[in-house]
Amino acid sequence: MGKRIISQARGKGSLSYQARKQAFIYRVGYPIIEGKAEIIKLIHSAAHSAPLIKLKIKNTIFYNVAFEGAILGKSVTLGGIDFAYGNIVPLKDIPVSSKIYNIELNPGDGGKMIRASGSSAQVYKRYDGGKIGILMPNRKELKLDSECRATLGVVAGDGRRQKPMMKAGVHHYRAKARNKLWPRVSAVSTNAIDHPFGSGRGKRIKSKTAKRNAPPGRRVGHLSPRRTGRSKR
Repeated sequence: MGKRIISQARGKGSLSYQARKQAFIYRVGYPIIEGKAEIIKLIHSAAHSAPLIKLKIKNTIFYNVAFEGAILGKSVTLGGIDFAYGNIVPLKDIPVSSKIYNIELNPGDGGKMIRASGSSAQVYKRYDGGKIGILMPNRKELKLDSECRATLGVVAGDGRRQKPMMKAGVHHYRAKARNKLWPRVSAVSTNAIDHPFGSGRGKRIKSKTAKRNAPPGRRVGHLSPRRTGRSKR
């Protein structure tokens, strides 16, 4: 019997599973310019967990994730050796143990990591050959090119998770803006047509081993297991 697996329907895209395009109109990144930029607007973006700041440097406007202490009209520096919060500086110039966020994986990509509200990484160590060790929030070290840029400080919006969602509708609209699946139910609680484990009947006789070449939506259950079933030890 064919299955209408939710993960396949979301991947295909439809009217039921689509993100609000208005939520993703702001693209965070760094321009290839040095100098002073002014914060001209604070923005609430539905697609981001943290607020954004709109900055202007010369005739260029760009967006960055807001830092703790960001206020309208404040100036931040791109390049240079000023290490105030909000400044965008190459890793090679940032002092060890400084807190940073929105870090570039490759020089010039505009920042890819540490952008969630309240998060930050730390400059950990300098290596020979132009590598900088970054201590991530999970306490693992990541070595990056010294020319990669990052913003000094901590991402604003810490404590966002402390605010309770008093109604299910609030959670619904928050998830819908980001195209997240909510509410999330277990596979066995679905109808038989919606999932291989659906309806709960005959749990013990259904094969739970997914085929190696199955598409992502049908790779449910045991993925290339060495063995299945209870251990006899």
